[in-house]
Amino acid sequence: MGALIAVINKKGESSVETAVAMLRRLRHKSTEAFGIASPTTTKMRKAVDLLQNKSLSSSIIIGHAFSRVLMMDKPQPIISDDVTFVFEGRIYPNATEISDREIVAQELQQNREEAVENLIKEVKGDFILVIAENSRLIVARDAMGMRPLYYGENTGLAALASERKALWAVGIEKPDSFPPGHIAIVDKNGFAFRPVKTLGYSEPKQIAMQAAAKELQTLLQQSINMRISGLKEVAVAFSGGLDSSVIAILAKKTRADVHLIHVSLEGQPETGQAKIAANELKLPLHVCLFEEDDVKSTLPEVLRLIEEPDLVKLSVGIPFYWTAKKAAEMGLKVMLAGQGADELFGGYRRYIDTYLLYGGEEARKKMFEDTSSLYETNLERDLKICDFHNVELRLPFATYKMAKFAIDLPIKVKIEPKHDCLRKLVLRQVAENLGLPKLTVKKPKKAIQYATGVNNALQRLVKKQGMSLKEYFKIFYEDATKVA
Repeated sequence: MGALIAVINKKGESSVETAVAMLRRLRHKSTEAFGIASPTTTKMRKAVDLLQNKSLSSSIIIGHAFSRVLMMDKPQPIISDDVTFVFEGRIYPNATEISDREIVAQELQQNREEAVENLIKEVKGDFILVIAENSRLIVARDAMGMRPLYYGENTGLAALASERKALWAVGIEKPDSFPPGHIAIVDKNGFAFRPVKTLGYSEPKQIAMQAAAKELQTLLQQSINMRISGLKEVAVAFSGGLDSSVIAILAKKTRADVHLIHVSLEGQPETGQAKIAANELKLPLHVCLFEEDDVKSTLPEVLRLIEEPDLVKLSVGIPFYWTAKKAAEMGLKVMLAGQGADELFGGYRRYIDTYLLYGGEEARKKMFEDTSSLYETNLERDLKICDFHNVELRLPFATYKMAKFAIDLPIKVKIEPKHDCLRKLVLRQVAENLGLPKLTVKKPKKAIQYATGVNNALQRLVKKQGMSLKEYFKIFYEDATKVA
């Protein structure tokens, strides 16, 4: 695993120096090697600055910062039978000794654009892919946008990277997020996108609650089985609430040892509830409690990772940072989490408000919009945080098949037009069918930033400084993300 970059110099000049400058911004403590490649030549070094010399010169360069998560992971870029590429992500399930990259190399032997489209359409996985050819790049992202990828251009360059800061470093000030389920052809004229596999809004299918719950449980179990296949142990980000408890009990049905990780500020009632839930599940719970000073000390690093001065993303990102850090300290390489469940099955209060004001169809449309933008609102933030700790985040809810199933559901199996509705009704039915305790099945949703106390801690920190939230975060953000 790791991070990728790709760049085309529009004037035909060498892109090597630019590529190295981009890779320099992507090194983390777990980075083991760096690689760059032209369409015909590749070079690997342990230190990024060693990649610069006159033996490699091309206007088209792709690169990779390599961090090993699983034993099958290998440094990139790869040149295989005249195909030069970087594949960052996973194919599910893959319990073989053949790496995901070698599987992709085999697929790319046919017509390359057609092969890339088939990967997006047919392969179950979380990935980004960039291929270097003599006069262009072919780029793809999976249908849910699980792996972060950004792009942009200016008068001299067209470039892509796993993190915005790599593009900032070469003068692309406002990169965009690469659209999921798309292929792009990139040349000296810029980017040309076309959709391959994207989510679409549809009329609801009529299905009863128990039938919907049964199908949802089957889909979730399949998703978890694929994401745990071949692993001896796995972490679960655990709040003790509905989403994480359902993931935990289904993960327990696999052969892997499951470790629950719970983080919070001290004195929060959710911790006691998490302990009760873990005890009911008969799974080991690892509790990490923090103080307000820990919020302040973690804040700059999380801002640097999420690359946005957004209070909501920051207040979610801080506890997630602590969770990934604990998983890494325990030597756990893969972590499951419940991101996506709220958008798919109606977990947010705003869906009830929309339902009451404008009707059920408008609430369904709002859930669809949030599901379609999930990659930007949640996934990119959390993947970048986990990548920093060299922990691979896998999200059983955030799959194309699951999203399509959820979009087609009638509103009545998700929420009711009542102010006191619990929401995510079909997922609660799954929890009840699995035998989870009533405390979990009926537990109201409480967002992680509130359940952990982090949001209130941030508010108090700002108040102590005597400035507005905007001013406070601007100071930290500009310092955390400045280009060296």
